[in-house]
Amino acid sequence: MRILLLTHAFNSLTQRLFVELGDRGHEVTVEFDVNDAVTAEAVDLARPDVIVAPFLKRAIPEAVWRRRPCLVVHPGPEGDRGPSALDWAILEGRDQWGVTVLRAEAEMDAGPVLASRTFSMRGATKSSLYRNEVTEAAVAAVLEALDAPAGRRPQKSWWKPAMRQADRAIDWSRDDTATVLRKIHSADGNPGLHDDIGGPVALFDARPCDTLEGRPGALLGVSGGAVARATIDGAVWIGHLRRLQPFALKLPAAQVVDVAGLPEVPGFHDIWYDERHGIGYLHFPFHNGAMSAEQCLRLRQAFAAAALRPTRVIALMGGPDFWSNGIHLGAIEAADSPADESWRTIQAMDDLCAAVIGCTSHFTIAAMHGNAGAGGVFMALAADLVAAREGVVLNPHYKGMGNLYGSEYWTYLLPRRCGPERAAKVADDRLPIGTRRAAEWGLIDAAFGGNVAEFRAGIESLAERIAADPALELRQAEKRLGRLADENAKPLAAYRAEELERMTLNFYGFDPSYHVARYNFIHKVAKARTPLYLARHR
Repeated sequence: MRILLLTHAFNSLTQRLFVELGDRGHEVTVEFDVNDAVTAEAVDLARPDVIVAPFLKRAIPEAVWRRRPCLVVHPGPEGDRGPSALDWAILEGRDQWGVTVLRAEAEMDAGPVLASRTFSMRGATKSSLYRNEVTEAAVAAVLEALDAPAGRRPQKSWWKPAMRQADRAIDWSRDDTATVLRKIHSADGNPGLHDDIGGPVALFDARPCDTLEGRPGALLGVSGGAVARATIDGAVWIGHLRRLQPFALKLPAAQVVDVAGLPEVPGFHDIWYDERHGIGYLHFPFHNGAMSAEQCLRLRQAFAAAALRPTRVIALMGGPDFWSNGIHLGAIEAADSPADESWRTIQAMDDLCAAVIGCTSHFTIAAMHGNAGAGGVFMALAADLVAAREGVVLNPHYKGMGNLYGSEYWTYLLPRRCGPERAAKVADDRLPIGTRRAAEWGLIDAAFGGNVAEFRAGIESLAERIAADPALELRQAEKRLGRLADENAKPLAAYRAEELERMTLNFYGFDPSYHVARYNFIHKVAKARTPLYLARHR
């Protein structure tokens, strides 16, 4: 079929549907819902058999849904209606939730139901649930709905209004830890929960703190950039904050509030290591997968320490929501000189990737639990074996960020895995890639696991088999010889120098495209038009 994805933005669910529908042979194109006239024009140009709306912030124009079948993805179970469905589910502590695909009509979320799925809720942020349970349920429901000849009306329905900040405001003198976490999770990552810590702020990235207690509402300590704040029965870590003022950025909490006098206490980690059965597991669940220069440095140090252990395999685990999305654009935007901070961060990323590429003492596995983008993809390709959870979406390109050239030795790693012609296509297309195609093209070696728990169990089993393989020493010897041959043919330093020469122009050259694109991305400036590589009908 010809399918038009009508969406507010090319978010994680829209990307996943773009990949899944394309892999099934459908002709898929994308249009950002800017206004009624642009949407109507897109329908005229695309002539779709069906329109799928995975992420909208306003109603589909009547002139569109009367002409073409429009499938709306609603992140709530059958009968649920309203713009804050997942927010309410988290705040109210629902055990079960769902996704419904319905046909657009005049009344919002009230059309015939074409398909639905339910899932168990986790104690997680809205963004994490959306990227995982909601996305998996939505993909299954959309695929079913495309084959549904007619819909059914739910037996009953209910309307929940848009959630206000007042609906989830924290009362630090009354709310226990579980309640505080639900309230913050219901607003994370957008719009953030409004509160006051030395002035109006939005709270993000909250976790339970089991080791501290104090006067409810008081700040108790700082750890890893996070601040601990007391509840009536314990405390929570707050990882990130944003001042509620124009152009303010979301940053580690300790950079936003005054932490002078607060004790440094353990408890909030963004890197940790554990070891089982001769395998080292290195975890780095960085917020939104973004890596600052300082985080790259600490991760490289942690990897170097893991490589000194008497183990045979190191599994680079990333985090459950993201593997890595490359350089931390927020930290760069917040710097006094974004160009200098960009340069410092890419150098730190290159140092980290070089350490993984050059590790010949251990067999390395990149275990991609979650999505990856830009330099994060190429950091994974530095490992000996790349495995991804089924459903992970990769964006192995930089050009969408103002024609950024990229580094992380991608000009060495990508052709080595998929050949020069395919490497050029991957870099130039600017399109997301699913695990099926990534495996066909050689970007990854294996894909398995329907969810994070299944994937983690599969990684542990795979790592243990590799560690127990009598041929591992031979494989490591072959790797050392291969690395030596590659180095003799063209040193890694030469690839790095060539990449950084191009990036110098991105950071310091006359073309400001990278800096403009970064600013727009960080400040969530809506696009005025759909990029042509997505809007194939244009």
